[in-house]
Amino acid sequence: MAKARTAYACTDCGATALQWFGTCPSCGAVGTLVETVTERGAAKRFEPVSGASAPVALAEVKTREQHRLSTGIGELDRVLGGGLVAGQVVLIGGDPGIGKSTLLLQALARLDAAARALYVSGEESVEQVALRARRLELEAGSLHLLAEIQLERIAEAFAARKPRVAVVDSIQTLWSEALQSAPGSVAQVRECAAQLARQAKRVGLALVIVGHVTKEGTIAGPRVLEHLVDTVLYFEGDPNSSFRLIRAVKNRFGAVNELGVFAMTDRGLRAVANPSALFLSQHAANVAGSCVLATLEGSRPLLVEIQALVDTAQAPTPRRLSVGLEPNRLAMLLAVLHRHAGIRTADQDVFVNAVGGVRIGEPAADLAVSLAIVSSLADRPIPGKVAVFGEIGLAGEVRPAPRGQERLKEAAKLGFVKAIVPKANRPKAAIGDLEIVAVERIGDAVAVLKDW
Repeated sequence: MAKARTAYACTDCGATALQWFGTCPSCGAVGTLVETVTERGAAKRFEPVSGASAPVALAEVKTREQHRLSTGIGELDRVLGGGLVAGQVVLIGGDPGIGKSTLLLQALARLDAAARALYVSGEESVEQVALRARRLELEAGSLHLLAEIQLERIAEAFAARKPRVAVVDSIQTLWSEALQSAPGSVAQVRECAAQLARQAKRVGLALVIVGHVTKEGTIAGPRVLEHLVDTVLYFEGDPNSSFRLIRAVKNRFGAVNELGVFAMTDRGLRAVANPSALFLSQHAANVAGSCVLATLEGSRPLLVEIQALVDTAQAPTPRRLSVGLEPNRLAMLLAVLHRHAGIRTADQDVFVNAVGGVRIGEPAADLAVSLAIVSSLADRPIPGKVAVFGEIGLAGEVRPAPRGQERLKEAAKLGFVKAIVPKANRPKAAIGDLEIVAVERIGDAVAVLKDW
């Protein structure tokens, strides 16, 4: 086949050049020229095209229910929004060795023969993949393997096999003969991803693409890669822990910020039915500086233990360290505690941690973080089985959090007996045996803590 014409485009100003330069001839930026494919037979002027699609009124558009194909792994289905959809393109990224290939191999092995699943590996041979499947004791008689990195040959395999579900591991190893750059370059990643997504949409193939991540934790390659796909999943986890988290940051077929929890075992990844138990420490007795937060991850309520340690500073500038929580928000909460609750920490080191490696981004964690800090500073434990949530404003008010009823029901289900919540989240009816303590200001919450 004839090779497509290529050019070099500047990622800063968009100017193009026929050959590569160290600096952009237009704007002078250094190292911004990347290889791109020029359009074949592009029109020199804007002209109407015969047979073009006509606009359709929104009210006249007929919709149909999307049939979802279950992967057989409940936590993965939850993150995907209920399963895979025909024509859906999923991009999953994570650190090396986190378990991406293992999870996808397990999912494909559980599909029935009608799915005609195909696993394309650009990093391992078919023998290596087969050895992993046997080690995991997977019964995958209908799963087909392909070790290939050339895009055109992969497209031919898709056309011949006609799978309903396919995995490409990984996008950074693929290359197209239309480009002369090396695999993993910006141009190759963008072109291969675009061609795969186009074919998946055309034939109704549910395609999962594995992507490498950079040292900052983002998927390697051009940012447009995440715009080309329908769903973006991030595989997270501490290398020293057996637990793994899958988080959806983009999903055109479901809710974003959904969280799936897995445990890595010698038989692969196992879904965790009760993830709240992972994020709660089992203390023999109540300890100071520990507070249980009722948070939300997507549509799932979770109970997460927030730990705080406040100690006298040994340096002129006290340290403020936050793990799993927003550092700038910690500094704001310390200022609010000083101004509206009389809690002074100017000469104290403050360390805050979310147990279990989970990252909490919602402001409803403010009240739990503040009470954990007060508990550690006063060296007074919060009584056991107390759940807390609520956002704190700069004026010291405790603002309501969304879906407070679901948070309280999760706490009651796990045996909690008390909950400190914003006054606006006080339930109208009793929730089990849960005693509700409603507060309006941060000073009221600190007073409740001192009275216990």
